[in-house]
Amino acid sequence: MSGVDQAHELVERALELSRTDGCVVIADEESSVHLRWAGNALTTNGVARGRRLTVIATVDGARGTACAVVSRAGVSRGELEPLVRAAEAAARAAGPAEDARPLVAGLPEAPDFTAPPARTTPAVLARFAPALGDAFARAQAEDRQLYGFALHRTVSSYLGTSSGLRLRHDQPSGLLVLNAKSPAAGASAWHGHPTRDFTDVTPERLAALDAGLARRLGWSRRTVELPPGRYETLLPPTAVADLMVNQYWWSSARDAAEGRTVFSAPGGGTRVGERLARLPLTLRSDPAEPGLETAPFLLAYASGGEPPRSG
Repeated sequence: MSGVDQAHELVERALELSRTDGCVVIADEESSVHLRWAGNALTTNGVARGRRLTVIATVDGARGTACAVVSRAGVSRGELEPLVRAAEAAARAAGPAEDARPLVAGLPEAPDFTAPPARTTPAVLARFAPALGDAFARAQAEDRQLYGFALHRTVSSYLGTSSGLRLRHDQPSGLLVLNAKSPAAGASAWHGHPTRDFTDVTPERLAALDAGLARRLGWSRRTVELPPGRYETLLPPTAVADLMVNQYWWSSARDAAEGRTVFSAPGGGTRVGERLARLPLTLRSDPAEPGLETAPFLLAYASGGEPPRSG
């Protein structure tokens, strides 16, 4: 990746090179920092940067609009034309796309579209690293071993279309994974903590997470033999979140209407309006939810659920 190639400039140049009826270009600039540890000691740390450019070409025909997606990493200005031509050739060879729609037009350009991408740095872990050392010391004194990693990444996405759309979004995300093991008892306990910037992972918070893992390891000292059967099980919040994410992925209206999920109604249609459980449950999404903010517009990297071609 050349240091002089700005993401928004690559988007504009790719659109200039386009010869098909429609074109969408997405440039993703990513930066990340991480710490990894095992057996109460750091093992690796590092900083990484990357770029991926995605070109979606559309071709109008008598039977509808065909499209194709080609995505490549580390693209520089000199590599743009082969990428665009590959997407166009694939679109001309493809059949009509069922989900084809006219490209959105008439929206104002994002004010920061030409600004440099957001970057994360090791400074985001400056308070966390010393607190992790304290956790290692506590675990060593209590005959426990800590494993896991801390990861923070920022992705700046630049979206441009042949219809004039120019949007940009910066997405920070982070994850702390802690796994505690008791060599003497052969037990382990896990905790995952999502974060946007690690400011909420204070030394006190990390100490509390470590204490919670130690408490759960203590539970393993007592075992109870249970015969096969159905039992009420209490799951920790992280396990519930994993299950809810999986449910969210399978909540596609199209998949349900086509009879491919548990939300499909016998004989056709969907189960919208049915009661799913006796317990009160609300599953919703909001790109502006505090702490879970995400792009207020859709970044579609593929058509019809098909993954993009990579080069």
